[in-house]
Amino acid sequence: MEQETKYQEELSGLLKNRLEKMEFLKSKGINPFAYSYKKNADSTYLLEKYKSLEQGQESEEEYNIAGRIILKRGHGKAIFAHLQDGEGKIQIYVKFDNVGAEKFEIFEKIDIGDFIGARGKIFKTKTGEITLKVQDFTFLTKSLYPLPEKWHGLQDIELRYRHRYVDLIVNPDVKNLFKLRSKMISHFRKYLEEKGFLEVETPILHVLQGGAAAKPFKTYHNALNMPLFLRIAPELYLKRLIVGGFEKVFELGRVFRNEGMSVKHNPEYTMIEIYQAYADYEDIMKLTEDLISDSVKTVFGKLKIKYKDFELDFTPPWKRIKLADALKDFAGIDISQPLEMLRKLAIERGVDEANSLGEGKLINELYDRFVEPHLIQPTFIIDYPIETSPLAKKKRDDPKLVERFELIVAGMELANAFSELNDPIDQRKRFEKQMELKKAGDEEAESLDEDYLRALEYGMPPTGGLGIGIDRLIMLLTDSHSIRDVLLFPHMRPIDSKKQF
Repeated sequence: MEQETKYQEELSGLLKNRLEKMEFLKSKGINPFAYSYKKNADSTYLLEKYKSLEQGQESEEEYNIAGRIILKRGHGKAIFAHLQDGEGKIQIYVKFDNVGAEKFEIFEKIDIGDFIGARGKIFKTKTGEITLKVQDFTFLTKSLYPLPEKWHGLQDIELRYRHRYVDLIVNPDVKNLFKLRSKMISHFRKYLEEKGFLEVETPILHVLQGGAAAKPFKTYHNALNMPLFLRIAPELYLKRLIVGGFEKVFELGRVFRNEGMSVKHNPEYTMIEIYQAYADYEDIMKLTEDLISDSVKTVFGKLKIKYKDFELDFTPPWKRIKLADALKDFAGIDISQPLEMLRKLAIERGVDEANSLGEGKLINELYDRFVEPHLIQPTFIIDYPIETSPLAKKKRDDPKLVERFELIVAGMELANAFSELNDPIDQRKRFEKQMELKKAGDEEAESLDEDYLRALEYGMPPTGGLGIGIDRLIMLLTDSHSIRDVLLFPHMRPIDSKKQF
């Protein structure tokens, strides 16, 4: 408590000092919060263009750059500083003789965190650093709150998540991570569009929950006087578009699931869903391999990626294992045995709720506990129990299973896909079974969507569908510990608003 009080007193003094400097700027006729600045270069461009500049040489061109001051050190009538822009940082050199007495006095009062625009030529210092020799500068924005001290201030990982804007300022690796995320998403779009897929947008507010087994967020529309749900998946709307005549569609956006939080879960996350007419889950497995491996190769320049203690190899083709075989190989569990024996075995293995689970959910629980954590390299687990997959077609040679796969990498599910059920009679029966589960208290069960059934009754061609979790994929590719590391603004519990860096 004593340390916290001392810190708050120091912070109060810093804030007061910065406010006084803001008033000083105003007294000089300077707006501490300028409207604009015309820049014609960024740090990365200048560092690359002039990397071979000889000492004693100076660029012929003058450049206007702008950014945040993140380091500053004075030497009498000369000051060196580092200016950080959206691409990186570059050193600037402000000399009394070049800018004049009034401007130099202003620069002396600039704080770490302030924004300026600077004009000048490029030269190389005696230590070999590319530097902008400032001929003039414009004050752009006064930073009233001090940036955290580099090592002490960034130890609280939760504060980094809560104040991501500060994390991005002081931690270049974090900014680079989100640039990689953007490049991956951009390449996904480019790849699919080149394959003839059309990007579409479907509703986020749904009349019924559906498209996945998950607990939804509920809301209410006042004008229509009706409850609505934030979508847990766009699946049923995208398949309506296949009915309508689009043969290849995808949607990339947020979905919402009112469930627990962990290193792998956030209540809202980014998913891409892809549907292709005249395809089955074998075709979609090939699409999944090609899409992800091509994107990884393009963005990262390689197919072998370090994640924790593993080297993940995204070189296709990837391993394919039937769910039943995986349980037998990794856990010694034979799921063909009678349900009561399977429940007894599950209880012995620590699945205390086994007696309350149906056969399909019990098999899934055993798989989640005893198989998935051991799947490190990209692996397709195929052929799931029909009870857990109400929107997938039955397997051609075994009606107790469905043509479904999940892609598992490093013990995490990255993708889920089906040969999509397009028989409206079978789909109605599956929905009715889900409604029985819902009445029995299963909040994750599908709703009976009459409009979707009507769409199927008009006829949907054979279709393969795929959903990929973007956030988890980026986690793996950037060797991130938690899903919150790859979300710009992850959800957090409220804290005392006074707690800062």
